[in-house]
Amino acid sequence: MGLFNIFRHKQPEASARPQASAQGHSFSGMDDPALLEYIRAGHKSDEALRNMAALRCVSLICESIGMLPANVIRSGPEKQLAKEHPSYRLLKLRPNTWQTPYEFKSQMQLSALMHGDAYARIVWSRNKPVMWVPLPFESVKAKLRDDWTMVYEYTRKDGGLITLEQRDVFHLRDLSLDGVAGLSRMRLARGAIKLAQDAETAAAKIFETGNMAGGAIEVPKGLSDQAYARMQKSLREDYSGVENSGKWMILEEQAKANKFAATAKESQHIENRNAQIEEVARAFGVPRPLLMMDDTSWGSGIEQLGIFFIQYGLQHWFTAWEQAIARSMFSDAEMDQLYVKFNEKALLRGTLKDQSDGFAKALGAGGIAPWMTQNEVRDNLDMPAFDDPQANQLRNPMTQKGKGDESDKAAGN
Repeated sequence: MGLFNIFRHKQPEASARPQASAQGHSFSGMDDPALLEYIRAGHKSDEALRNMAALRCVSLICESIGMLPANVIRSGPEKQLAKEHPSYRLLKLRPNTWQTPYEFKSQMQLSALMHGDAYARIVWSRNKPVMWVPLPFESVKAKLRDDWTMVYEYTRKDGGLITLEQRDVFHLRDLSLDGVAGLSRMRLARGAIKLAQDAETAAAKIFETGNMAGGAIEVPKGLSDQAYARMQKSLREDYSGVENSGKWMILEEQAKANKFAATAKESQHIENRNAQIEEVARAFGVPRPLLMMDDTSWGSGIEQLGIFFIQYGLQHWFTAWEQAIARSMFSDAEMDQLYVKFNEKALLRGTLKDQSDGFAKALGAGGIAPWMTQNEVRDNLDMPAFDDPQANQLRNPMTQKGKGDESDKAAGN
């Protein structure tokens, strides 16, 4: 069977129930709950992402998962990358022929956030995985058999139905009530996102139809047409625009300039918008400052919020990815020898000074027992290793002498 014939089948399976379909979506009948959900959604699965707070939350999580490297590691006293395992290449280099690892992981993470589940077809060749093919969420129906194995019904674009076994599908799921289908965070937070969208719409209406004048010029008596035209021209030409900011205005006819103050209603509208942004952020575990909110001072507190985001907003996704990959890609024998690990340290790197202080202590500075070798430090900095056996040993270069030092001493130098 050719590699690109994996989705072909002889005949679609017959069904005794009436079928309904729309733009590649297939439903078991007019009473299918999925059809009702499809109609309610208005065919717009990305509608919620038009809210800037939701878009920012989803973008942060998907981009973080996409850009962080995921390694297949061989356990044991001497841990090392399992580069010989086929999953290593799929994760690090090429999941399929048209996507990069970043694009594949970001797409899968987006589906998990939007729908609660993400599916990818695992293509096997000679009992080795050679490709991951993302499957549209709405085209896959997951079921748990009586023998406690998963089976997936995939509806192709032409309406044909094929059945995929558990080993043929990589399944990333979010929180689940039944252990089969994940819960959609986007759907659960629909109310908060809808309120945030309504607040945005209200703000747009204010700019579109409201009176946005900054103030008024008051005169004791009516102006002549000539004086009115001269004042209007002066305001437009002499005092409008950035280049005229801060200029003093000359008023005639005993005119007075009165600036409009913000009303309590306008202030409350701003507070409501900020509250809804916080509600959306809470649903995804993203701190407010990472949504570009300016209510937190920028400094060491932001660094702690970044760590908070990794620990409580991303760490559970790291675990979900790692264990889902192991479930799909490792045999029972390999489970005891291999594991998958996201390198979240790439998001925790501080300034160059902080890294230098940390690595100095790791090498044994300050009387601390070393726990990293020189080559391990260089590897963390993406630098080539030293061609020196001692660079792979735990030693403090500030207090211990190397072989070169001993040979110089023996020679009397």
